[in-house]
Amino acid sequence: MPQTTRKPNNPTPKEWLAKDLSQKYIADYKPFNFVDGEGVRCSLYVSGCLFRCPGCYNVAAQNFHYGKPYTQALEDKIIEDLSQPYVQGLTLLGGEPFVNTQVCLKLCQRVRSEFGHDKDIWSWTGYEWDELQKESEDKLELLSLLDILVDGRFLKDKMDLTLQFRGSSNQRIIDVPKSLASDKVVIWDKLKK
Repeated sequence: MPQTTRKPNNPTPKEWLAKDLSQKYIADYKPFNFVDGEGVRCSLYVSGCLFRCPGCYNVAAQNFHYGKPYTQALEDKIIEDLSQPYVQGLTLLGGEPFVNTQVCLKLCQRVRSEFGHDKDIWSWTGYEWDELQKESEDKLELLSLLDILVDGRFLKDKMDLTLQFRGSSNQRIIDVPKSLASDKVVIWDKLKK
């Protein structure tokens, strides 16, 4: 009997709501790194993801109770780290940022309030762009605060370690403001591969 490969979970619109799922935990915070987007980044890894992509590089962070609770002290530290002139911006990863909007929205709103668009905000998500357009208001609000979205589930059969900032060839690096303005996906203009 041929073995079938398990695929990531596929939610229906508004099936996975942050208010029902998020425990407001974070798996990790990594200041001043060079791997989670362009330039020097401060990266927040939130806990909890139901996509459960086979081959996920951060399986521990799929658990909504993994790590520690997000705190005001941590948020203040992230803002302090972002204020360094050599830091280009904030990156949200996981877990799944879009099912942790209580944490991610609050932080992104504060980044915009304190830095405007002098610091950019990147996020990875298992959701595809078109799926997010049918999602809850909190997810759409988070999307509106981003500069760059890397969308799509990780697919092991499309894994390519030579790709820029993504693990599988189905994932895209999307310029969020341009995409929202034109009502269609606009790929990041610095994409090399």
